[in-house]
Amino acid sequence: MHTSHMARRVAIAVLAGAASLLAVAQDRPLPVASPPGPGASAAAMWRAASRLGYALTPQEAAPVSETASRLLALQQIDAAYEASRQAPRIPTELARVNAPMSEIVSSYQAEREARKELRAQTSLPGAARAALPADQAFSREMAQSAAAWRLVSCSNPAIENQLLARMTEFWFNHLNVYDGKGTVRPFVGHYLVNVIRANALGRFEDLLLASARHPAMLYYLDQAQSNSRGLNENYARELMELHTLGVGGGYGQNDVHELARILTGWSFNLQGGEGFRFNERQHDKGSKVFLGQSYASDGVKEGEDAIRHLARKPATAHRVAARLATFFVADKPSPALVEQLAGTFLATQGDIRAVMQALVASPEFWAAGNQLFKTPMDFACSALTAAGGVRDRRDVAQALGFLSQAGQPVNGWQTPDGYKTDAATWLAPEALTRRADFAMGLAERMPEPVYLNAFFTPATQALLAREPARQRAGLMLASPDFMRK
Repeated sequence: MHTSHMARRVAIAVLAGAASLLAVAQDRPLPVASPPGPGASAAAMWRAASRLGYALTPQEAAPVSETASRLLALQQIDAAYEASRQAPRIPTELARVNAPMSEIVSSYQAEREARKELRAQTSLPGAARAALPADQAFSREMAQSAAAWRLVSCSNPAIENQLLARMTEFWFNHLNVYDGKGTVRPFVGHYLVNVIRANALGRFEDLLLASARHPAMLYYLDQAQSNSRGLNENYARELMELHTLGVGGGYGQNDVHELARILTGWSFNLQGGEGFRFNERQHDKGSKVFLGQSYASDGVKEGEDAIRHLARKPATAHRVAARLATFFVADKPSPALVEQLAGTFLATQGDIRAVMQALVASPEFWAAGNQLFKTPMDFACSALTAAGGVRDRRDVAQALGFLSQAGQPVNGWQTPDGYKTDAATWLAPEALTRRADFAMGLAERMPEPVYLNAFFTPATQALLAREPARQRAGLMLASPDFMRK
């Protein structure tokens, strides 16, 4: 049977088995009783692997007790923290994304000059234009390599700790930048590795400050152009609304204006290649009142103090706790869990590792009633993991194409709010059909992942048993069971 026809048939089977998932997405009671699932030990293994990483591998599928799964999950947090302190193992062909900033800037400058020269000589005949000096593909290649690294790191535990990959995904989404903006593209990979990954389990205020100083964020939200003569409030607004306090977090429009004044002069020295630069001449040296506190002109420290103040506010603790609980526990986590995590955040001065330890140790993390549906990124990474990881450019292109069609392009979320992670956003018949297409295409190069059977419901196991062996790998990846985490 042709692959596309088979994928459509699989999608029908997926839809037929997805009633419980749809009920979760629509926040209504199940129409019928859910079929019995795997035992408690297998369920705990699946939950830990697919929430703190992306998927179980054959090496990780050896049965362990529920207690052992909980202990291993907590140990994984320390392992991820230690991994974040080490340089990433980026494949050689993608390593340019993590080149020194001066090297990235130099190449970006060469690209800009080449484009400028090309625009100035558009009247030249084709042969003459072809002879112009140019590395005009630099930004595009850097963005493509950054996207490829996201897929490699999330699907190969031998290359990247899976919880670290998961935390990198979470924080990149929280502090989102968009690689479709030309000035962001050459820097998105460096931002991913040196801001997000490096601080993913450290202190939140250090992560926030690293993001504020990086050219990817400075360019994305136009902070690099903000000065005392031409104030730009974009970054100041999103810093409070999205990165810290949240809507209703106790700030007003005047606070946005005052924070924008405090941050004037935060820029980037593209010509000198030195990275972040505080431009004293562009800084507003007048007095400011921000969130009830007075700020005298104190150079770059003025902005650093304001950002640290935001990072330590109770409203920030609550917002970060709620987002972590939504990402790792349930679409609608209990207020008690959110308050517990917020309390840990405040007590530890924003120690992300401590907050994650509290989250994983909570009964809510392990409660069977707290269900999560995989986002397209989750699904692509978990399917690739089950298939043995990214092997070549074809795997990358196939996954990137699927993610673009599914509405979650890698590093390509245009607005600063980041993508949503709830089932209601991603669970729809058309979306399940796309997943089936991707699963069947990926399954063409992988053996049947028999080890997954132990983690599927009897209904799914019975469906698989009736199908030809050559089709089972795709069916497993396209099953409703594989789409939960």
